[in-house]
Amino acid sequence: MSGKASSSQLSVSSSGSGGLSHVYIQHPPLRCNVPRSRGLFYDDGNKLFIIQVFSWKTAPFDPLVAPTSDLISEGPILSIRYSLDAKIIAIQRTSQEIQFFHRETGQNFCHKCNPESESILGFFWTDCPLCHFVLVKNSGLDLLACDAESKSLQLVKTRKLNVSWYLYTHESRMVLLASGMQCNTFSGFQFSSAGIVCLPKFEMIMAKSEANSKPVLAAEDVYIATIYGRIYCLQIDRVAMLLHSYRFYQDAVVQQGSLPIYSSQIAVSVVDNVLLIHQVDAKVVILYDIFANSRAPISAPLPLLLRGLPRSNSFTSRSTAKDSESPEANISDSESKIYGDDWTFMIPDLACDVSNKLLWKINLDLEAISACSSEVPSVLEFLQHRKLEASKAKQLCLAITHNLILERRPVLMVAKAVEVLMVSYSQALKTGSYLKGIKDTEVNAQFKSLKTNPKVNKEKLSGGAERSSTEVHISSSQSQQLGPANSPLNASVSERQESQLTSPAISPDEMYSFVFAPVEEEMVGDSSYLVAIILEFLRSASSVKKKVKPNINVLAIQLLARNERYAELSLFIINKVLEPSKKVAMQLLESGGQNSQVRKLGLDMLRQLSFHHDYVLQLVQDGYYLEALRYARKHKVVTVRPSLFLEAALASNDSQLLAAVLRFFSDFTPGFKTTSDCHTYNRILYEMNSAVAV
Repeated sequence: MSGKASSSQLSVSSSGSGGLSHVYIQHPPLRCNVPRSRGLFYDDGNKLFIIQVFSWKTAPFDPLVAPTSDLISEGPILSIRYSLDAKIIAIQRTSQEIQFFHRETGQNFCHKCNPESESILGFFWTDCPLCHFVLVKNSGLDLLACDAESKSLQLVKTRKLNVSWYLYTHESRMVLLASGMQCNTFSGFQFSSAGIVCLPKFEMIMAKSEANSKPVLAAEDVYIATIYGRIYCLQIDRVAMLLHSYRFYQDAVVQQGSLPIYSSQIAVSVVDNVLLIHQVDAKVVILYDIFANSRAPISAPLPLLLRGLPRSNSFTSRSTAKDSESPEANISDSESKIYGDDWTFMIPDLACDVSNKLLWKINLDLEAISACSSEVPSVLEFLQHRKLEASKAKQLCLAITHNLILERRPVLMVAKAVEVLMVSYSQALKTGSYLKGIKDTEVNAQFKSLKTNPKVNKEKLSGGAERSSTEVHISSSQSQQLGPANSPLNASVSERQESQLTSPAISPDEMYSFVFAPVEEEMVGDSSYLVAIILEFLRSASSVKKKVKPNINVLAIQLLARNERYAELSLFIINKVLEPSKKVAMQLLESGGQNSQVRKLGLDMLRQLSFHHDYVLQLVQDGYYLEALRYARKHKVVTVRPSLFLEAALASNDSQLLAAVLRFFSDFTPGFKTTSDCHTYNRILYEMNSAVAV
């Protein structure tokens, strides 16, 4: 998807946002500055940012959220986490002791290592049915069940391992234990609601700076990331200047390849399944979409942008030393600094300024990303995989496709773009992720604001052995129990459920309403180009076995008839390129006013589709009264009023025809002889015959 943007794109993209960027943080941050406080902690299980007794909820992210506080005894805090039901707080006091506080009762109890030669490296809470609490020690794992009433932890199971350091994320429910002289040998366990899964041991590759050197892998060089529901391990190799990726399967851990890095200071984030590699010293971000087959970045490296900083408080607007010494100025200085020395990035999408106790949420600028590349099908495919801003991605896709057609881009390019959208829509229907959750008025308003935007007017990793076909991933079937060896391992779906995500997929109806219909109104000149695009759209819809409503076929007929391309129109109808329907038939009848063959095709379609009432009416309209009567009798069409035939026969001024119609209804319509129509038209017929006789 990488591609060069034109100079006009660059100027447009940078306007109004303070600079060109695809990733941004929004001012104000979440301010967590507690006076005389020490220590910052992030509880990813409960999405809490914690300082001493204060905690801030980070999901959904709200910079103005008020903190909550808990009464806990004074003492050192090495680590702190809330239980998943938020009833108990666990605080690591020393390398030997963890203290537990019950938030409702105020009771507390302690758990200590035994023997004292063991030390605690950390801990985490789980929703695993076998244990509530996992204690990570230098000697392995203790799986514990918490009993608040008896104020104790019950040992369920022990895993003996030599552990140098560990990594855990609640999103993946995965813990990695590093061991060995170089800390590059790993054991992995997944603690999910389906049970415990033990992964095979694996080693991470490390380049050597010298022949006899043995570099040691540090914890800050390894990340656990969940991308598109798959769990990956990302490892920074500072000697080789590569970011290695490993994918977890049930029976193997497979290296997926490597991405280049260009800085010794690297941090990793994941935003909406896009991998962000922060080149901290260069102060730029590189974006990768691992769903794509290419290992090329989505775009060129660009800075992380700070949006929303008030101009009056910006460091560029202060001109006096007195102003810069004020508390307000100091706050602005700290909040306007990007990639500070004390910045820490937390998977998936948070950045913490530790020294100033500020928490930022990292966001993607989908509009800027979509404007950076001339490879439109790749841009659309990228947007179709975005979930956090599904509505925005959907409007961008509609606007891009609309402008492609309006600018008369090559038919092949537009065909590929439309195919991407139809394949994505088909997949969304299969997975059940497509929801009609956006009202047409909202779509229309957002679409109109985007389709005139110059920015959009411009132009899976695989691998593993056969037995490794089942990966560790996030699944909506988390609550199911573990099945056979080849059934998928499940992690958490809570992150998805929180945001009630919708799909950016675009249905054929939306393509007509927001692309083809507006384009038909705006496009001037020969309509042959638009007809070619519509045919490509119908081909794409047919290839994924999706029916389109008659509107698009009706539009194609109107365009062909407007250019008097009746021969092509007839072929499209005969070969069912344009699907038969009542609306299509009626449009053929209307467009066939200047071409009898097209009108006949419309009549035949009504008959073949068994729209008997409409077929009879058209026969009457064309003057085929007796044929219409015979057809109505044969197909038992009782919905057509006799007066319709009688009025038409009278209008023809043919007494024989009127007599035939009257005789038909008298013979075949029960009770007709007693109706007023029968008496009236018999009198009229008598008068017509009398006038002829005279």
